[in-house]
Amino acid sequence: MFLPKYPDSPTPPPAYTHTVADQAPARRPAAQISVSTGAVAAVLVGGVVLTALLAAVAVTAVSVAVAAVVLRSMLRDQHRR
Repeated sequence: MFLPKYPDSPTPPPAYTHTVADQAPARRPAAQISVSTGAVAAVLVGGVVLTALLAAVAVTAVSVAVAAVVLRSMLRDQHRR
């Protein structure tokens, strides 16, 4: 039921002749790029340092915002009296 049906006499594939236009153009070999372990380590260390600096800036911004809210509420209480 699910088996494929094959033809009784399969036709042979067509004969193919190579011509000059069929040849692939000559390519120059690509330059080898080698990545050293030191370069990988430098990129990783740089990424860690930049991430730490970004986290420090974010924490500083949050703390400054909290301090501004506290100071504003304290000054508002001073003006009410």
